[in-house]
Amino acid sequence: MSYINKPGKTSAWRQMVIRQQVSDVLAYGKIETTLTKAKETQRHVDRIITLAKKDTLANRRRALSIVLNTQKYNRRELVDKLFESIGKEYLHRNGGYTRVLKLDNRRGDNTQMAILALVK
Repeated sequence: MSYINKPGKTSAWRQMVIRQQVSDVLAYGKIETTLTKAKETQRHVDRIITLAKKDTLANRRRALSIVLNTQKYNRRELVDKLFESIGKEYLHRNGGYTRVLKLDNRRGDNTQMAILALVK
């Protein structure tokens, strides 16, 4: 993520952006973001869905440490949705839970945009 290596972009900022985007993808099914952020977030979403395929207390606690509140769900509701519906939906799929679709460049700063969506 080369755009991170700028003044004012700390690892804590990067972590918080990724956690919020992971939560939004799980809550809404898709998000629109920059291509670089989408590719980085995709790794984390796939990892947390793999975690949700096995419903144990330890996995639920790990997922709770990652997800954040969204406008639609709070953290606990989001983890329940993850383990009860999303994890069971992808139970017999070996990876590839998300896709990145490229869009046109953003008008203001000419940044490549993308949609990060769950595969159905």
